[in-house]
Amino acid sequence: MINIALLGCGRIGQVHARSLIGIDGARVAAVSDAMPDAAEALAKRTGAQAMDTDAILADPGIDAVVIGTPTTTHYDLIHAAARAGKAIFCEKPIDLSSSRIRDCLKVVNDTGVPFFIAFNRRFDPNFAALQAQIATGAIGDVEMVTILSRDPSPPPIGYIKTSGGLFRDMMIHDFDMARFMLGEDPVEVFAHASCLVDPEIGKAGDVDTAMVSLRTASGKLCQISNSRRATYGYDQRVEVHGSGGMLRADNVLTTTVEVSNADGFRRAPTEPFFLERYAAAYTAEMLHFIDVLKAGTQPNPSGIDGFKAQVMADAAQASHETGKPQALVFD
Repeated sequence: MINIALLGCGRIGQVHARSLIGIDGARVAAVSDAMPDAAEALAKRTGAQAMDTDAILADPGIDAVVIGTPTTTHYDLIHAAARAGKAIFCEKPIDLSSSRIRDCLKVVNDTGVPFFIAFNRRFDPNFAALQAQIATGAIGDVEMVTILSRDPSPPPIGYIKTSGGLFRDMMIHDFDMARFMLGEDPVEVFAHASCLVDPEIGKAGDVDTAMVSLRTASGKLCQISNSRRATYGYDQRVEVHGSGGMLRADNVLTTTVEVSNADGFRRAPTEPFFLERYAAAYTAEMLHFIDVLKAGTQPNPSGIDGFKAQVMADAAQASHETGKPQALVFD
């Protein structure tokens, strides 16, 4: 039995707790949160023990930790968990600073602990099936990737102020998806961004609407579109065009029922937001993490994938600020 401790008992911690409950050979052994009531509530639901983080890291019976705390705490928790010999499942981003992420990867490499970065969209059944088709050569050589990711509405301004900005908070998922679909690292990024949804987001120093172009060394191209507003629901689509055809993953709807009458064709709305849209992906990524711990292998995506996505986000921000394309250097 693999004993997992959840660090952070908020929304994402509860998602991971639900996933672990359904996985054979693993259990939630301990939980920790800055809010004791939240830890006690999740402990009661999972049969785990509510403990403080130091006690969890010192407990030899804990095999791994899931870091679902605020981003500002990740750096210290990764260092402490790695030095305690715990396998690490970390929510994105690892940190808002690429140099600090390098520090995290160094301690992970020095200690040899497994480190998983939770880019859950790789585990979405639709996107995973699309990438598997690419790998079989179903559309020949990939030439263009288009990624559309639009939220139903913006998060609170308080969150915007501490998020690191749209490129680092929202588009970072799409930067990882771009690498996942392209099959190689981009070498250049060019970003255009505006504040069209809420002027308060602009006053907070962020943008809410952005388009990014990526180019790889072999000439493959990717375009990413992000918006903090989609009046029709949670918009998550991917299209990959290749030398031999095209692959497309459309939005996931609440039902597959379609109504046809004199007014035309009407389908169900999209899933309302990420918790519903990516429910299967959250379970699949946790299952992968447990499987690699059982097998003694390394998880994928790893810390280096988190680092590269952060470098891309930083370069996109710089491109937006300067109005010029930015070279991507992952050294």
